[in-house]
Amino acid sequence: MNKIRLALSLVILALAVSPVLAFDPASVNGADYEKSAGSSSKEPDAVVLKLQIMLDQAHFSPGVIDGRMGDNTVYALREFEKQSGLASDGRLDQEVWNALSRGNPKVLVPYTVTEADTKGPFVKSIPKDYAALAVLDSLSYTSVEERLGEKFHLDIALLKALNPGARLDDPGEKIVVPNVVNVSPKGEVTNIEIDKAQSVLRGYGRDGKLLVVYPASIGSEDNPSPRGKMTVKGVARNPKYSYRPDKNFQQQGNLGPLTLPPGPNGPVGSIWIDLTKETYGIHGTANPELVGKALSHGCVRLTNWDAEELGRLVKFGAKVSFLE
Repeated sequence: MNKIRLALSLVILALAVSPVLAFDPASVNGADYEKSAGSSSKEPDAVVLKLQIMLDQAHFSPGVIDGRMGDNTVYALREFEKQSGLASDGRLDQEVWNALSRGNPKVLVPYTVTEADTKGPFVKSIPKDYAALAVLDSLSYTSVEERLGEKFHLDIALLKALNPGARLDDPGEKIVVPNVVNVSPKGEVTNIEIDKAQSVLRGYGRDGKLLVVYPASIGSEDNPSPRGKMTVKGVARNPKYSYRPDKNFQQQGNLGPLTLPPGPNGPVGSIWIDLTKETYGIHGTANPELVGKALSHGCVRLTNWDAEELGRLVKFGAKVSFLE
């Protein structure tokens, strides 16, 4: 954590004090930044942090904003390049940086912690066993830090490092956060494309324009996602979860059906987008850091914030296609 705080002191100077942050080809074109899928840095980096926030603002979600050049960031960058008519190699260069920086959007902004952020309810921990989950009243956040992290799409360790010494559970505390709230695209998603090979979900408008791209966990060998085409049946916010081992999968030693309470830390997160194939849907998750990396139980798993945004944009009858 001390190394992260030391590295992030440079981020605060580079971003919080001077939010524009110029792109330096001399450093960025070297091995530290010209990275392909599968690579990642151990420490958060100011340039990568700004890249992730700008991608998020442009509706090409990198998943959790953590300042590291991992697969989800590379895939989001590749999708942005393709949409912008650039070479879609997932590498950061001057041309891509200029396209993302157009308009010089602020990447970090001040935020005052509110009473709503801190009042809970919170739970001490989230058991892994579904039977233990079923007896809880809710599957809420475990801390103010977790709630703020999801609100601003931010890794909790990075949230703390950006705000050293901040009392995050104190209403009125002033902190700095990514500028990613209230930046949803205009329009309605009428067509959803789920790309298993790239581990991404793409949402298109009525005119065929690409509106959003999200990293996604899509099926597994034991529980593959469906093939072909279907439609959206509806959207359930803060849903309960019906565990039915006879219809989909068995979790640990739980042989009978269970009903799990709602909450962002439930198996389907804070939202469920129901599809016309029974038991399948698009939903959130309790583990946003695993999206695009760990497999799902056949459904399409997004971060809670991406799933919630999609839930606001999509309507009944939207077409959904699974690509092989």
